[in-house]
Amino acid sequence: MKDRISRILAAYEPMEIDHDPSLWPAAVLLLLHNQDGHPHILFQKRTDKVDAHKGQISFPGGGSDPGDRDLIYTAIRETHEEIGVLPDHIEIIGKLDQIKTISNFAVTPYVGWLDVHPYEWKFSHDEVAYLLEVPLSHLQDETNFVADRRFANGREIVMPAYKFEDDLIWGATARMLTNFLDLLSADID
Repeated sequence: MKDRISRILAAYEPMEIDHDPSLWPAAVLLLLHNQDGHPHILFQKRTDKVDAHKGQISFPGGGSDPGDRDLIYTAIRETHEEIGVLPDHIEIIGKLDQIKTISNFAVTPYVGWLDVHPYEWKFSHDEVAYLLEVPLSHLQDETNFVADRRFANGREIVMPAYKFEDDLIWGATARMLTNFLDLLSADID
């Protein structure tokens, strides 16, 4: 599966948003690993202590720091800080479409592979409440896709969302996840 996903991402040209100096550059990591012979995606439930996106399900990641050499470094650094994955254990295999969030971030999502599993997660209790290891097949199952209806500026907006147990993956994370799942479903072997 890793080789197939790597091939798909290598052939994909991610869209980038227009440069906007009012947006804070950020990067996240859609991190895959094999569990019981099946690919899983790692998500985290954010605590209520964080500045942005309190209590939401997200990919590990965050804003770029002045010392970060590039956004790949940001994604890997944040993943290490938030959930304890050592940088040497992450293989970056691709990149998805850059998105703008309502919290004024320009987010670049990277796709990575973790060959070590099970993993001894060491997460920041200030930032991460718990982790979700979601089977890729669960996310590809249309019965777990839901329309997330939100109201903004007096109008209804319908966005993609995904159910997993008692959690809902929605917002920017669901948009990035949909980009990834669409690429997989469009690939014909």
